[in-house]
Amino acid sequence: MGTLVNYMTEKGVAVLTLNDPPVNAYSYEMLKELDAAILEARFDNDVHVLVVTGHGDKFFCAGANINMLREADQTFKYYFCLHANETITRLEHTPKLCIAALNGHTVGGGLEIALACDLRIARAGDFQVGLPEIALGVLPGTGGTQRLGRLVGKSRAIEMMVEGAKMNVARAAELGLVNKVWESANLDEFRAKVMDYARGFCPPNGAAMAAGRIKRAVQSGMEMGLEQGLAFERELQAELFASSDAKEGLAAYGAKRKPVFRGR
Repeated sequence: MGTLVNYMTEKGVAVLTLNDPPVNAYSYEMLKELDAAILEARFDNDVHVLVVTGHGDKFFCAGANINMLREADQTFKYYFCLHANETITRLEHTPKLCIAALNGHTVGGGLEIALACDLRIARAGDFQVGLPEIALGVLPGTGGTQRLGRLVGKSRAIEMMVEGAKMNVARAAELGLVNKVWESANLDEFRAKVMDYARGFCPPNGAAMAAGRIKRAVQSGMEMGLEQGLAFERELQAELFASSDAKEGLAAYGAKRKPVFRGR
């Protein structure tokens, strides 16, 4: 599709690769391509899981392009942040599981993109994770202040952001910032492991529709009061009960056989 975000699909998984070496920093142009790639994956009925990753073996993404921000005027910067927020929020609103495969350093806006994914899997290594925007005299302005607080709690999130602390992926996993850290001989092995994991949620073995609705129930439900959240959960469950996959899952259980899901 684009040159700054590579898009490919493989056996039910769409891989969106941020591609602007050496650090894969994002610009308005890159975010427009990311936006288009997310929409492409949404509308493709054969895509069940999205994997967002970075090009190369050093950086997932180092955040917004600082030189671009330094030269841009106030109005551009405001709309740049607004568009970045809208684009990243699309990941949360897509009823398909989104996995961030952290292939390298994940800092600033790079971490903000990863935080909007449902799961974060990091490659083991000496890679840094953090939101160091305070060193530039600004705050993490693409959802970092909101999503980090929801993930690790208010006080810890404030501590991390005011200190501008960067941590290794092992520490990020301890804090619940990263779900899994996988040892891999090289980048190819890491990517293969992530793809195998992602494919586990795809038909015929995985109930992709259910995974997508679980994701939506949590991502939106947590922002509602309990009553509204429970009502939203019931609506999503009703949608699943009407699906072929639920009929297959229940029939397979009764027949003591392995279900064969179709994502429909």
